[in-house]
Amino acid sequence: MGRSGKYGKKGLRGTAMTAIAVAAAALASPASYAQNQSAQEPPVAENGQWQHYPARPEAPEGAPNILVVMTDDVGYSAAASFGGPVAMPNFDRLAREGLQYTQLHTTAMCSPSRAALLTGRNHHAVGNGSISNVSIDAPGYTSVIPKSAATLGRVLRDNGYDTGFFGKNHNTPDWDLGPMGSFENWPIGWGFNYFYGFNAAGTDQFNPPLLENINFVRRDPNDEDYIFDRDLVDHMLGWLSAQHGTAPDKPFFMYYAPGTVHGPQQAPREWIDKFAGQFDMGWDELQRQIFARQKEMGLIPQTAQMPEMTEDVPRWNTLTSDQKRLYARMMEVAAGQLAFMDYQFGRVLDRLKEIGELDNTLIIYVQGDNGAALHDLHGSTNTYSQFAGVVMTEEEMLAQFDELGGEDTFGDYPVGWGLALNTPFPWGKTVASKLGGQLDGMVVSWPDRITDGGTLRTQFTHVIDIAPTIYEAIGITPPEEVDGVAQQPIDGISFAYTFDDADAPARHREQYFEMLGSRAYYKDGWLASTSVNWKPWEANKTDPYQTPWELYNLNEDYTQVRDVSSQYPEKLEELQLDFDSAAERYNIYPLSADFFGRIDPKYRPTGVQQGASHTYYPSDFRYPARAFPIMTNTWQADAEITVGGQGDSGPIAVQGGKFSGWALSLEDGFPQFIYNPSGRAQERRILRSPVALPAGTHRIAVGFTPQAQGVLLSMTVDGEQVDEVVIDRVVGSLAGEALIGRPQVDDRNGPRRCDCTVGPVTFTN
Repeated sequence: MGRSGKYGKKGLRGTAMTAIAVAAAALASPASYAQNQSAQEPPVAENGQWQHYPARPEAPEGAPNILVVMTDDVGYSAAASFGGPVAMPNFDRLAREGLQYTQLHTTAMCSPSRAALLTGRNHHAVGNGSISNVSIDAPGYTSVIPKSAATLGRVLRDNGYDTGFFGKNHNTPDWDLGPMGSFENWPIGWGFNYFYGFNAAGTDQFNPPLLENINFVRRDPNDEDYIFDRDLVDHMLGWLSAQHGTAPDKPFFMYYAPGTVHGPQQAPREWIDKFAGQFDMGWDELQRQIFARQKEMGLIPQTAQMPEMTEDVPRWNTLTSDQKRLYARMMEVAAGQLAFMDYQFGRVLDRLKEIGELDNTLIIYVQGDNGAALHDLHGSTNTYSQFAGVVMTEEEMLAQFDELGGEDTFGDYPVGWGLALNTPFPWGKTVASKLGGQLDGMVVSWPDRITDGGTLRTQFTHVIDIAPTIYEAIGITPPEEVDGVAQQPIDGISFAYTFDDADAPARHREQYFEMLGSRAYYKDGWLASTSVNWKPWEANKTDPYQTPWELYNLNEDYTQVRDVSSQYPEKLEELQLDFDSAAERYNIYPLSADFFGRIDPKYRPTGVQQGASHTYYPSDFRYPARAFPIMTNTWQADAEITVGGQGDSGPIAVQGGKFSGWALSLEDGFPQFIYNPSGRAQERRILRSPVALPAGTHRIAVGFTPQAQGVLLSMTVDGEQVDEVVIDRVVGSLAGEALIGRPQVDDRNGPRRCDCTVGPVTFTN
């Protein structure tokens, strides 16, 4: 079409000639032309309505504000209001003033639960059968929320709401995470007009890879007290101020998804110290205390039995004094992080009350997207080390005791604490066949509507029920079509019927569960589920199709401890058939249990063109791991730099950070390459030129070459090899984002730019 536009040359000429003719007629007979015109004021709105400006959608009269909260890896019984050890005054306040739901089920993992919450559909039905990092080319596992499943953000925006998303987004496909998008799979593509947070499973609280809408931003390096949970709420309050100040009568939808307490577990030291000594009793005793409190509070039946911890978890009284001291401190870190996040959330509640919006705000707060995590049997001070095949020793972790929870650790607590925080239910995150993986605490508050505050709701509910509940509360019907795309049915069932009736029969009577081959089917109090014949803290190589099934009558066995499959084989068969029917309907098959195997990038598209070299220039753009050339045994980086003097220093190209990554830089004029696969000195390798570079233009190259006894890592300067080392293997799954001519995201002390001039940097593999 070119620059001639839609009219083309002929059309443009015709339009111009018409205008000339009209002007000529007016000059020839001005009186007659004027007689056909009448001077009038430009039109204004009548009763607030314009005739030709596009109409903005309006929410129903009196529609409530919506605030949805979903925390991360918390566990059913972490908070005091569910019998746990962590006082969360603001969450507990909502539980006292609102409704407390004891049977809210999730999918047992984060991306799937979040997709289900945002769409009201089952996770496989919207392509999120597992987390986005292990997606595969199958309908239920692409990690792409289809256009046929418009999110809460889109539906509410189209119904007159201002929409904001704050915190963790783990539903964008790996290959769309780069600076070129596509952004239709980011929060702004899901109907959220504002996003501030991160795109990943978890984030460093002290040095997060921040995003504002689609823009990469850095934390203030000069703010010595910076921490993400506070920064996140600062942005929520800023957005709320803009929203309320601009249109105080317009309702808002805020989705608040902090990364707390997903690893890394980090918090301000003073908040960690608040819990000093409170977990010295150990996880066995903590589980018993929680269980007793839950019975006393009426959260669980008096007949409930406490499930036993897996035999892999050592009994607390068998540990050494050093082990007890270390593990107790790790739990203090997690508790401090959870309490600090709650304090920040309280600032949001206070602001809503201050501006008079709290009473007409429907708050749905899900305390966790799955059960507490069971990642590290003995805990860790760097969760990335496992991807390098490294298991941290207790001696290493004890050496970092005084740093636990701080900027120089990136860890998780031991499995024993996770199991205790899932009390009264067995197992935890990733185990969809056991209640400890499925169940999370939920509270609902809406002072203008809910009058039965401080009471329990025991009806079976699921995370897919949240969206239809919100639609009913507002008084809207989910659209049948969005942008010309027919919408698939909402799978969830509104639980608004429970707001006024604690004893109402549950309407959500059947539900399937599946995660990494672990599966179950619930029906009217019965639960058929596969056994747990693997360990979530180890690589799962089991064949899910061969895993035996069990049967539980939850009406009599609240905590899923008595397998009655041999007594009721017909019921087990019935529920297995129900699962198969759901599997066909929602794209659950094929099953796969190999989480670590599916991390291999060959199973999904990438954000960079394959089979080509890639050349970058310095900028503030960041490149997530799957949108950047992946390290292989033949990976190479070639950089051109121009040095002004022998003391030049600064970054040339980097990826990741102190816990896992690599960095090519100048250090006082000396070219240097650090390969840091695990964050530990034992695996870290440093190549360095023995000679500082003189002024002028130079080429530095680093790369890997396969050898008979390993992989050769070498560095050349201007074509001459200056250093080399043989390593046992290359870790392709290095964590973090790449930058050119800028420091790593967690580097605040080094220079922001290189004193040299960084030219093109080319990567091949």
